[in-house]
Amino acid sequence: MLAAQSRTLQQISSGRFTLGIGLSHQIVIESMLGLSFDKPVRHLREYLDILLPLVRGEAASVAGETLTFHGSLDVTSEPVPVLVAALGTQMLRVTGRRAEGTVTWMTGPATIRDHVVPTIRAAAADAGRPEPRVVVALPVALTDDPAAAREVAAKNFEVYGILPSYRAMLDREGAAGPGDVAIVGDAATVRAGIESILESGATEFVAVPFVNRSETLDLVASLIA
Repeated sequence: MLAAQSRTLQQISSGRFTLGIGLSHQIVIESMLGLSFDKPVRHLREYLDILLPLVRGEAASVAGETLTFHGSLDVTSEPVPVLVAALGTQMLRVTGRRAEGTVTWMTGPATIRDHVVPTIRAAAADAGRPEPRVVVALPVALTDDPAAAREVAAKNFEVYGILPSYRAMLDREGAAGPGDVAIVGDAATVRAGIESILESGATEFVAVPFVNRSETLDLVASLIA
């Protein structure tokens, strides 16, 4: 169904759609949904074995350990690029070999530069694939009180300092919590923060405003312009 929906969106958006997927977290998959979170990397491989041919307009024939599918879609569109929310080394390697790139969250510039980018690029190169997209998302706030904004970020995004995949990225960055990787401050500071992400090897940046939202979005739009 996701593949069919994606190709339909690609059709009506004239080729501007990108699909982003992720494994979620053990507490969600097992405790909330009652499903197995056993061997998530295996699950990703099998899921991509089915999804990728379908979103590229091909038939899929897969009989995996946990997933099986044989068929094709009767939906005409341009191929749909797929980004995987990959952070760990194994996930990044699978993503680099198979998908168009990754999307990160709560991952600072040093970790993007030293871990995410080299790992996914090496995997893509080994597979003979184009250089992958690395889409980085972080909380951003234009403010004249950065200390207060970081406190808000620490509170609003507290859960991301607990979930294991994000906690691992914060630890790599040497960050105590989400407030430490948020980009906050005046216009020059926010600009410098975003530039540091792009200089670390990110191909795209997604600003998630959480304080002074309208002003923050206006600033980010001006940087793009």
